[in-house]
Amino acid sequence: MEPAAPRALPSGLATALVFFASGAVLVLEIVALRLVGPYVGVTLQVSSSVIGISLAAIAYGTWLGGRLADRYDPRILLAPALLLGAITTALTLPLVRWGGELLRGGAAPAVLLLAAMAVFLPAFLLAAITPLTVKLQLGDLRRTGEVVGRLSSFGTLGAITATLGTGFIFVAAMPSSWIILTLAGLLAVAGLGLGWWLRRRDPALAVPGKPRTRAVLVTVGLVGSGLGASAPTPCDVETAYHCARVDADPRVPGGRTLILNSARHSYVDLNDPTHLEFAYVQWLGALVDIQKTGGAPIDALHLGGGGFTVPTYVAHTRPGSKQLVLELDGGLVDLDRRELGLTTGPDLGVRVGDARVGLAEQPSGAYDLVVGDAFGHLVVPWHLATREMAADIARVLRPGGMYAQNVIDYPPDRFIRAELATVADVFPHVALIAPRDALDGRIGANFVIVASRGPLPLDEIRSHLDLVDEPVELVSGAGLEEFVGGARVLTDDYAPVDQLLAG
Repeated sequence: MEPAAPRALPSGLATALVFFASGAVLVLEIVALRLVGPYVGVTLQVSSSVIGISLAAIAYGTWLGGRLADRYDPRILLAPALLLGAITTALTLPLVRWGGELLRGGAAPAVLLLAAMAVFLPAFLLAAITPLTVKLQLGDLRRTGEVVGRLSSFGTLGAITATLGTGFIFVAAMPSSWIILTLAGLLAVAGLGLGWWLRRRDPALAVPGKPRTRAVLVTVGLVGSGLGASAPTPCDVETAYHCARVDADPRVPGGRTLILNSARHSYVDLNDPTHLEFAYVQWLGALVDIQKTGGAPIDALHLGGGGFTVPTYVAHTRPGSKQLVLELDGGLVDLDRRELGLTTGPDLGVRVGDARVGLAEQPSGAYDLVVGDAFGHLVVPWHLATREMAADIARVLRPGGMYAQNVIDYPPDRFIRAELATVADVFPHVALIAPRDALDGRIGANFVIVASRGPLPLDEIRSHLDLVDEPVELVSGAGLEEFVGGARVLTDDYAPVDQLLAG
């Protein structure tokens, strides 16, 4: 005689359990991207690693949950799965933050390992809940399709709800650490509550010594939460897009460095807005200085704000200039106002939103200068690096207006060559500013592309570049064509920016 099948969960409880567990996995996946970003960047490879590790965890967790459901009473496994999911979720923070300090960089093994630390264990455990729940509900084989379909549907709806809720609400409302710890707390409450309800419904599920086990699990969870709260964090402020902090320069009383995702992004001198610290910003400053004559006001559009170093430089060296900055991160703008002395107004406006969308809204022929300095970590967002983007920039420039674009690349310099080919496909006159070692493929560096529909004042640009702190080359004509070689033009249909940068 076969043993009686375990009593099914109430339909509503089973549905809610699958909905919640599936949603928790997606919360972990999205937040994992933000946890690992400060250490290995925010690139296509990093996103692919987190998504791939999450899917692997779901696959293996579902497989193991199904095997366990056939061997044991699923009712004795559901609550422990939730509790272990809570503990491993809480441990995510110390694992990533301590591990991130050791794995800092962008090498593929480091990215994969850090992604696994961020999401694999809790996602693996939570993924086992669905097959355990399904097994409990399959009391009538004639309704197998209905049961599996309903639970699968609500699991997917839970994932969708968590994705939208995390992306639109949670990330904007609280730091990633709070999201993780709150999720761990909810999982723990759900596990303890479900275990209590199941034992009350069927006293036979009570196992001697289990209170001690629960006490151990709770202790481990509390320790994990404490370690997560005390683990080193690279952020002073976590915006919707960046892990940001501002460091004081011990050499300069008013010097401040803006760090975004552990990369030195901008430098601002609160006592001297005309001081340009970074080499590439000095090159941009030289291009600002040659606009018009005698410090006359200009109309400038900035794609990306960062620390607002260049817009502030324009405002102080060319009073009366009208400028608009398109900055995606409103939290970063608020940080600039608090920490970096940013003052906006009629002459220096900010539009919070995507740079390409904001560019499309600008009138034709409205600007003397467009500065492209938008980055996702060290990478120009792909949709800002295409021929279509360059064509829209050309549209908003006045005759004789200039486009200056900052690009970071590393040997063998595949991205900068492709971006030069792309810009040259729209603008008939293009030049490149870069250190000689970078042009020779010996070092990674900033490159600044200069483009115009009219002839560029190359002699005047060279004379101003001679005044910057470090020697730099201005390449144009045949030399630039040789450097670009046969690089392919980037388009909205083909722009593998991350892969080109990775070499």
